[in-house]
Amino acid sequence: MRLSPAMRRGLGVTLVLAVLATTGKLIVPLAVQVTTDRGLLAETGVNVPLVLRLTALCAVGLLLTAACTSWVNVRLFQAAEAGLAQLRVRAFARVHALSTLTQNSERRGALVSRVTSDVDTISMFVQWGGMQLVLSSLQITAATVAMMVYSWQLTIVVWLAYAPMIVLAPRAQRALNVAYAQVRTRVGIMLARVSEAVVGAQTIRSYGAEQRTQHRLDEAIREHRNAAVRAQTFASLAFSSGVLLSGLALGAVVLIGTMLGIGGTLTVGQLLGFLFLVQLFTGPVQSATEVLNEMQNALAGWRRVISVVHTPLDVADPADPVHPGPRGPAGLELAGVHYAYPGGPPVLRDVSLTIPPGARVAIVGETGSGKTTIAKLLTRLMDPDAGTVRLSGVDLRDLARADLRERVVIVPQEGFLFNGTIASNVAYGRPGMTEAQVEQALTDLGLGPWLATMPDGVRTDVGQRGEALSAGERQLVAIARAYLADADVLVLDEATSAVDPGTEQRISTALTHLTAGRTSVAIAHRLSTAEAADLVVVVDDGQIVQTGAHHELLAAGGVYGRMHASWVSASS
Repeated sequence: MRLSPAMRRGLGVTLVLAVLATTGKLIVPLAVQVTTDRGLLAETGVNVPLVLRLTALCAVGLLLTAACTSWVNVRLFQAAEAGLAQLRVRAFARVHALSTLTQNSERRGALVSRVTSDVDTISMFVQWGGMQLVLSSLQITAATVAMMVYSWQLTIVVWLAYAPMIVLAPRAQRALNVAYAQVRTRVGIMLARVSEAVVGAQTIRSYGAEQRTQHRLDEAIREHRNAAVRAQTFASLAFSSGVLLSGLALGAVVLIGTMLGIGGTLTVGQLLGFLFLVQLFTGPVQSATEVLNEMQNALAGWRRVISVVHTPLDVADPADPVHPGPRGPAGLELAGVHYAYPGGPPVLRDVSLTIPPGARVAIVGETGSGKTTIAKLLTRLMDPDAGTVRLSGVDLRDLARADLRERVVIVPQEGFLFNGTIASNVAYGRPGMTEAQVEQALTDLGLGPWLATMPDGVRTDVGQRGEALSAGERQLVAIARAYLADADVLVLDEATSAVDPGTEQRISTALTHLTAGRTSVAIAHRLSTAEAADLVVVVDDGQIVQTGAHHELLAAGGVYGRMHASWVSASS
């Protein structure tokens, strides 16, 4: 409730209305008792005017009861949706606040299910089961009080009939809790595999892995089905037990009530009224098993959502952020940096590096040497285990995330595009840009000729995940997006890999315009990037082993000399 304060708004008024709605349900048993004893079985004969008056009053009371019940429903629906919207927003915001490392440790489909289907499950319970739980609790209380007024003996009989359920309910609840937690887990796994199969459809077809993929998906669906069947079986047994006990309670009341009536303790009207009260009592008890079923499913979903909200942030905003200083080309510094991925060996060991403002830096090294980890630390996608990463002399951990993202932008190796047009994707990093401004940005980057080949110019639809464009064209859009973001520092994961020569030339030209007047750090897979850099940083086995200009390192030999010779040999 603390995470969704909107659920509590107006709760007092809603509960008062719920009490009125529940009290109104006692009208029928009371009317039946009075009508029978004083209207139909009166000593002077049937009192028709009394029967008509009581019937009319009963009808008015039931209409008011229905109005109160509807009002309770509407208020609960509004409060539930408002509160769950808050929960959904907080969970989604938390997912985005989690570091890349934390996100990668969890299946993306499972994260999506926590913000979507898990919250939907909670919504169904709060709106229907929660309302029923509130009204049923009040109805059971009101029915018990009214039954005590009529006959304390029969009230004890009713409660004794339900004693087994009261004793066994906690155990049933624990079993259902475990069962539905398993169901929600299986839903997350199933959604993750469905998402993976849809996104990777082209790769699956390319390798003829349709049957293997279908088998994995079938297995996830089967495990979800089995978990759901187990949970529903527990729920069905609980519901059947409630029906059985309700029948026993009603039969015992008829038998013992008749005996009390023969003995003169109860009138016919009182016994009939009591039987109606028993129905008011047993109805909620029977439905309680259904509510219990929904509640356990919702609680399992709630725990999964709350676990996201409560996941510790390993890359958190500082309590008192420091201003990063004036805009312009910024210097970067790593001082004594150590880093190891959770459960793994050290990836970086005592790394120190100074990058002057406005410099073009290339970081090179073999696969697994630690160069990509340096890029992630420079953009604070992760924090070092020891040491410091600074921007213009300020520790990145002291900067607000919003300030850092405004100053430092990363262009990944594969630019992700959102469903929409080229214009909307280019302007993503700087909302409010017009199509004319986007077109001018592409022209500034030397991409005007390429844009002219697009069927609708900047209005060309890029498709889902940008799949209407080639990989190289998606990268051009990502570069233009970074250009409009106008950051002080650019971190580039080699943008020219795996593209055709023509597109590579366009990308190289665009990057030249993009990095002009800015500090740039490129993770270089192709050493042509290193040749054009002001400073080359060579990383080997988690340490910086060489730094200097391309010609200096080439003359010095060592790791860079061997890498360059191997690259030239492979290129020729």
